Amino acid sequence: MEGSAAEGFSREECRMQKTLQRKFVLTAMSAVTVLLVILLGAINGLNFRQNGQQTDQLLVILAQEAAGPRKSVPQSSPFPGMPQKKPGDFFSPPVTRDHAMAARYFFVRFDRDGKIEEADISRISSVSTEEAKRWAQDIYELGKESGKLDHFKYRRQFAHDGQGEILLFLDTSSQQHSLLVVLVLSAGIGVLCWGAMLLLVILLSKRAILPIARNLERQKQFVTDAGHEIKTPLAIILANTEAMELHGGETKWSRSIKAQTVRLNGLMQNLLVLARLDEDAAELPVSDFSMSRLLEEALPPFCESAALKGVMIETQIGRDIEVCKNRENMLRLVSILLDNAVKYVPAGGEIAVTLKRQGREMLLQVENDCAELPGAEPEKLFDRFYRGDGARTQKSGGYGIGLSAARAIAEHGRGEIRAEYREENRIVFTVRM
Repeated sequence: MEGSAAEGFSREECRMQKTLQRKFVLTAMSAVTVLLVILLGAINGLNFRQNGQQTDQLLVILAQEAAGPRKSVPQSSPFPGMPQKKPGDFFSPPVTRDHAMAARYFFVRFDRDGKIEEADISRISSVSTEEAKRWAQDIYELGKESGKLDHFKYRRQFAHDGQGEILLFLDTSSQQHSLLVVLVLSAGIGVLCWGAMLLLVILLSKRAILPIARNLERQKQFVTDAGHEIKTPLAIILANTEAMELHGGETKWSRSIKAQTVRLNGLMQNLLVLARLDEDAAELPVSDFSMSRLLEEALPPFCESAALKGVMIETQIGRDIEVCKNRENMLRLVSILLDNAVKYVPAGGEIAVTLKRQGREMLLQVENDCAELPGAEPEKLFDRFYRGDGARTQKSGGYGIGLSAARAIAEHGRGEIRAEYREENRIVFTVRM
């Protein structure tokens, strides 16, 4: 027996370790992915920005050069006033004569009447005179000062002698190719780094989460073992109390003992549900069954409890609503929601239960009046051991873990449960699966 228990614990520990390992790898790689995207995006974004600024600066200089020498400045050499060598600014070097002399461009001169006087294509070989004139005429008629045409950037400039305008087109294909090369290389290096990090994280994840997995497994095992151990004393206490009542009659103390025993037994049942779902949710058996019939069978005991408060449970149950889930868990989910509604509905209040199909989903709603809505947000109601009354009194009979168990059952059934406050002190719990 001991060897079998040890083997079972080992299997649970391995399952828990694999689950935590997957979450660890997913979280770590998500962080690495975000970091790489930000880093590579920043590098390429700054590269594009710097390249665009240099290209615009070069375009302005070339357009001024093509516009002819200024009257007050005799032109002794091409591109006057430009530095011959780059200064020490590494990240934003200015355009030099070397850049200007190596640039590929053409320009077209217009007279005052907007007619083409000449087209200079001496600094480029891929454009003919006819193409240069046609492109320039189209841009001139649009009236734009600057812009982009295919892989050319253009700029409009008044001639310095005041006898018309020029349109200069700068070929940026080499700059675009350089930007594309940097982008592809950085993306490739980023993918390789991501793959290397994935391998490293996988190799280290087992060692990183092993202590956590063991501690969590021990906690769950403790809850399970403690729950099973406590069930026997609770049954004995309840049986002894009933035996005492048979001999000495019922008293307020015997009633209190039985009530608290039942309450503690319910608490242990929900704790065991949570522990079981955490341990072997993937192995819980599922089958096709009628959710409509299950709800109809679960309602009568709660209708009797509600009747003691003068409350009628209104039902709208769709017919033949089939699901493929764990039947025991679904019955417990329904019981938790109905029990919660009956406990908190005030005398003379209303409870409404709805079961229907909504598209491909099953929709279960349990709505009830309450004397006062909880002060916390609806999502807070699903926290373990949360109680609506701050003093944590027991006048409602609740113990603050039922809704946590309901959420665990819904999520392990690949569904969701939500709470919503409505007007006139009404609260509704909605389950979608």
